[in-house]
Amino acid sequence: MDDALPVELVDAARRVIYENRAKGRRVAVAESCTGGLVSAALTSISGSSDVFEVGFITYSNEAKMSALGVDSNILETFGAVSIATAWAMAQGTLDHSTADVSVSITGIAGPDGGSEKKPVGTVVFARARRGSDPDDIIADIKYFGDLGRGPIRVQAALVALELLLPGAEL
Repeated sequence: MDDALPVELVDAARRVIYENRAKGRRVAVAESCTGGLVSAALTSISGSSDVFEVGFITYSNEAKMSALGVDSNILETFGAVSIATAWAMAQGTLDHSTADVSVSITGIAGPDGGSEKKPVGTVVFARARRGSDPDDIIADIKYFGDLGRGPIRVQAALVALELLLPGAEL
Protein backbone atom coordinates (compact mmCIF):
# COMPACT_ATOMS: atom_id res chain seq x y z
CA MET A 1 0.00 0.00 0.00
CA ASP A 2 2.96 2.31 -0.60
CA ASP A 3 0.84 4.26 -3.07
CA ALA A 4 -1.10 5.71 -0.09
CA LEU A 5 1.92 7.91 0.70
CA PRO A 6 3.91 10.24 -1.54
CA VAL A 7 6.79 8.35 -3.12
CA GLU A 8 9.37 10.81 -1.77
CA LEU A 9 8.25 10.03 1.80
CA VAL A 10 8.53 6.29 1.25
CA ASP A 11 11.96 6.68 -0.35
CA ALA A 12 13.18 8.85 2.55
CA ALA A 13 11.78 6.39 5.09
CA ARG A 14 13.49 3.48 3.33
CA ARG A 15 16.81 5.32 3.61
CA VAL A 16 16.22 5.98 7.32
CA ILE A 17 15.47 2.31 7.99
CA TYR A 18 18.39 0.95 5.96
CA GLU A 19 21.02 3.42 7.20
CA ASN A 20 20.01 3.15 10.85
CA ARG A 21 19.83 -0.64 10.63
CA ALA A 22 23.40 -0.65 9.32
CA LYS A 23 24.47 1.42 12.37
CA GLY A 24 22.43 -0.67 14.82
CA ARG A 25 20.38 2.38 15.85
CA ARG A 26 16.75 2.52 16.95
CA VAL A 27 14.69 5.63 16.26
CA ALA A 28 11.55 7.25 17.69
CA VAL A 29 9.49 10.30 16.76
CA ALA A 30 7.14 12.77 18.42
CA GLU A 31 4.75 14.31 15.93
CA SER A 32 2.30 17.15 16.25
CA CYS A 33 1.44 18.92 12.98
CA THR A 34 2.41 15.88 10.87
CA GLY A 35 -0.15 13.76 12.74
CA GLY A 36 1.64 10.45 12.30
CA LEU A 37 2.85 10.95 8.74
CA VAL A 38 6.49 10.24 9.68
CA SER A 39 5.47 7.11 11.58
CA ALA A 40 3.31 5.98 8.66
CA ALA A 41 6.18 6.43 6.23
CA LEU A 42 8.60 4.51 8.46
CA THR A 43 6.18 1.64 9.02
CA SER A 44 5.47 1.38 5.29
CA ILE A 45 8.93 -0.22 4.98
CA SER A 46 9.03 -3.97 5.49
CA GLY A 47 11.23 -4.87 8.44
CA SER A 48 11.03 -1.36 9.93
CA SER A 49 10.49 -2.81 13.40
CA ASP A 50 14.25 -3.51 13.48
CA VAL A 51 14.79 0.26 13.61
CA PHE A 52 11.57 2.14 14.40
CA GLU A 53 10.58 1.82 18.04
CA VAL A 54 7.73 4.24 18.68
CA GLY A 55 5.89 7.24 17.32
CA PHE A 56 4.05 9.60 19.63
CA ILE A 57 1.32 11.70 18.07
CA THR A 58 0.95 14.54 20.55
CA TYR A 59 -1.33 16.95 18.76
CA SER A 60 -2.75 18.74 21.79
CA ASN A 61 -0.78 20.48 24.52
CA GLU A 62 -2.32 18.05 27.01
CA ALA A 63 -0.90 15.12 25.03
CA LYS A 64 2.53 16.76 24.89
CA MET A 65 2.44 17.05 28.69
CA SER A 66 0.97 13.63 29.53
CA ALA A 67 2.71 11.44 26.93
CA LEU A 68 6.09 13.19 26.74
CA GLY A 69 6.38 15.11 29.98
CA VAL A 70 6.55 18.54 28.35
CA ASP A 71 6.30 21.07 31.19
CA SER A 72 3.21 23.28 31.12
CA ASN A 73 5.44 26.30 31.81
CA ILE A 74 7.26 25.71 28.51
CA LEU A 75 3.99 25.59 26.59
CA GLU A 76 2.59 28.65 28.37
CA THR A 77 5.77 30.69 28.00
CA PHE A 78 6.91 29.77 24.49
CA GLY A 79 3.88 28.14 22.88
CA ALA A 80 3.46 24.73 21.26
CA VAL A 81 5.33 25.87 18.15
CA SER A 82 8.69 26.78 19.63
CA ILE A 83 12.23 25.51 19.94
CA ALA A 84 11.69 25.01 23.68
CA THR A 85 8.68 22.77 23.07
CA ALA A 86 10.34 20.82 20.26
CA TRP A 87 13.39 20.32 22.49
CA ALA A 88 11.19 19.05 25.35
CA MET A 89 9.30 16.75 22.96
CA ALA A 90 12.52 15.23 21.61
CA GLN A 91 13.92 14.69 25.09
CA GLY A 92 10.58 13.32 26.32
CA THR A 93 10.57 10.85 23.45
CA LEU A 94 13.95 9.51 24.56
CA ASP A 95 12.76 9.45 28.18
CA HIS A 96 9.71 7.36 27.21
CA SER A 97 11.48 4.92 24.89
CA THR A 98 14.70 2.98 24.51
CA ALA A 99 15.49 4.55 21.13
CA ASP A 100 18.97 5.86 20.35
CA VAL A 101 17.75 8.96 18.53
CA SER A 102 14.51 10.91 18.49
CA VAL A 103 13.08 13.64 16.32
CA SER A 104 10.16 15.91 17.17
CA ILE A 105 7.99 18.02 14.89
CA THR A 106 5.60 20.79 15.93
CA GLY A 107 4.17 23.45 13.67
CA ILE A 108 1.31 25.27 12.01
CA ALA A 109 0.00 23.47 8.93
CA GLY A 110 -2.94 25.84 8.44
CA PRO A 111 -5.06 27.07 6.98
CA ASP A 112 -5.84 28.58 10.39
CA GLY A 113 -3.72 29.02 13.49
CA GLY A 114 -1.00 31.27 12.16
CA SER A 115 -0.01 34.67 13.50
CA GLU A 116 2.35 37.46 12.49
CA LYS A 117 5.14 35.95 14.61
CA LYS A 118 4.31 32.34 13.70
CA PRO A 119 2.70 32.25 10.26
CA VAL A 120 1.15 29.19 8.65
CA GLY A 121 4.00 27.01 7.40
CA THR A 122 6.16 27.53 10.50
CA VAL A 123 7.49 24.16 11.68
CA VAL A 124 9.99 23.47 14.46
CA PHE A 125 12.16 20.35 14.60
CA ALA A 126 14.42 18.92 17.28
CA ARG A 127 16.67 15.87 17.44
CA ALA A 128 18.04 14.24 20.57
CA ARG A 129 20.51 11.38 20.94
CA ARG A 130 20.65 9.00 23.88
CA GLY A 131 23.75 9.54 25.96
CA SER A 132 24.31 13.07 24.69
CA ASP A 133 24.22 16.10 26.92
CA PRO A 134 20.54 17.20 26.93
CA ASP A 135 21.77 20.71 26.14
CA ASP A 136 23.20 19.35 22.86
CA ILE A 137 19.77 18.69 21.39
CA ILE A 138 19.64 20.20 17.92
CA ALA A 139 16.57 22.31 17.13
CA ASP A 140 15.61 24.65 14.31
CA ILE A 141 12.66 26.46 12.75
CA LYS A 142 11.74 26.07 9.09
CA TYR A 143 9.37 28.39 7.24
CA PHE A 144 7.71 26.51 4.38
CA GLY A 145 5.22 29.27 3.60
CA ASP A 146 1.49 28.84 3.13
CA LEU A 147 1.73 25.90 0.71
CA GLY A 148 -1.51 24.34 1.93
CA ARG A 149 -2.01 21.92 4.80
CA GLY A 150 -1.04 18.72 2.96
CA PRO A 151 2.14 20.04 1.33
CA ILE A 152 3.33 21.62 4.60
CA ARG A 153 2.86 18.30 6.41
CA VAL A 154 4.73 16.41 3.68
CA GLN A 155 7.63 18.89 3.69
CA ALA A 156 7.82 18.70 7.49
CA ALA A 157 7.83 14.89 7.38
CA LEU A 158 10.65 14.93 4.82
CA VAL A 159 12.78 17.17 7.06
CA ALA A 160 12.08 14.92 10.06
CA LEU A 161 13.08 11.81 8.12
CA GLU A 162 16.28 13.51 6.99
CA LEU A 163 17.08 14.29 10.64
CA LEU A 164 16.77 10.60 11.51
CA LEU A 165 19.65 9.70 9.20
CA PRO A 166 22.99 9.00 10.88
CA GLY A 167 25.15 12.13 10.71
CA ALA A 168 22.28 14.44 9.67
CA GLU A 169 22.43 18.12 10.60
CA LEU A 170 19.77 20.82 10.65
